[in-house]
Amino acid sequence: MTFNRRDFIKTVPAMGAAFSLSNPAFSNTAELKANDDRKIWVDLLYKISYPVLDAMSQGKLKERMPVEVPDGAYGDRDTVTYLEAIGRLLAGLAPWLALEDINDQEREIQTDLRKKAIQSITHAVDPDSPDYINWTKGAQPLVDGAFLVHGIMRAPKQLWEPLDAETKSRLIKELHAQKLAIKPYYNNWILFGAMIDAFLFSVGEQGDLMRMDFAIKKHMEWYLGDGWYGDGANFHLDYYNSYVIQPMLIQVLEIAVTKQKAYEADLEKAKSRMKRFGRQLELMISPEGTYPAIGRSICYRSGAFQPLAEIVLKGMLPEELSNGQVRAALTVVYRKLFSAPGTFDENNWLQLGLAGHQPGLAEPYISTGSLYLCSLGFLPLGLPASHPFWTDTEEDWTNKKIWQGEDQKRDSAI
Repeated sequence: MTFNRRDFIKTVPAMGAAFSLSNPAFSNTAELKANDDRKIWVDLLYKISYPVLDAMSQGKLKERMPVEVPDGAYGDRDTVTYLEAIGRLLAGLAPWLALEDINDQEREIQTDLRKKAIQSITHAVDPDSPDYINWTKGAQPLVDGAFLVHGIMRAPKQLWEPLDAETKSRLIKELHAQKLAIKPYYNNWILFGAMIDAFLFSVGEQGDLMRMDFAIKKHMEWYLGDGWYGDGANFHLDYYNSYVIQPMLIQVLEIAVTKQKAYEADLEKAKSRMKRFGRQLELMISPEGTYPAIGRSICYRSGAFQPLAEIVLKGMLPEELSNGQVRAALTVVYRKLFSAPGTFDENNWLQLGLAGHQPGLAEPYISTGSLYLCSLGFLPLGLPASHPFWTDTEEDWTNKKIWQGEDQKRDSAI
């Protein structure tokens, strides 16, 4: 069964209480009726992903993607926004691309996006492509090179192995050039360099274990307690523990353990802390399905929930959380985020904002490509539809229960 994908993504409306699809590839089979939440997630992630991958797979991302910037934007954002778009998108899309136990309704679009992702990476490193992107000018490419390899490490069989030998060689060359050209800031940025080295080790190349070790040791020093790391030596009340610190630290440690078993103790600590932080993220969701719009980079939308999404994906939910309540909470949040008028433009590109089009909320380093970090909240789509996360009965989440007067177990720090 085939369908027109441009028409399909336009059937997922930019506003409304629900996402209703009439396309035959997403017909209301009994399986989907039993799993409407998953259908909503897949529809949303596809709508977010398709414009980027469709354009870049044809070498037309620079031609098609609008580059919206806030007042006072830093420098020339169109020199960095394209690597942001593809790197950040694939970091969150990867677990779903990796899924093999998948129904026919999802398989068709998954197969299409897998192909487009490979073609997009190929264009990104091909000097003769119109979509050859900047890997070394300025500091920002180090960030999004790290997000790109995070995605590849989350789906190596789908995003690395199918690449032709020349594309693999070109990507490795660009990453080595990044290491030489860009010095990380002394904060969460040291994880970006460590991620590049972790990736190189993961594909059989020579990484720098000392650079990984430095990032690990500093973040262990910067741990502040109760699941929170400092962004450097200082505390920042924002979502950078979600966007970068906790998931990338664990990814770096998972590769470091393959080199030296001495890192196992740090990995277990990091997992315990992310479980606690994921619990706190669930507690931040209001009875109405909103969450605090606090700190910088809130325009990354659902990326704020990456650690909660990852502990679901890794089967690490703490005993205080059930699959049914986390799924219900995140589904309500995501429906609110992505149904707000102005979230997408008329061609389904994301626009600056949190609950709609709100460019005043964007920092000077944010542009259109930056927004695709929202994909990081969709990691549980890497679990099959038969997994308890998708099949368990929907439950109210913690704050909904509390504000309805239900008795609950008190929260405790670790």
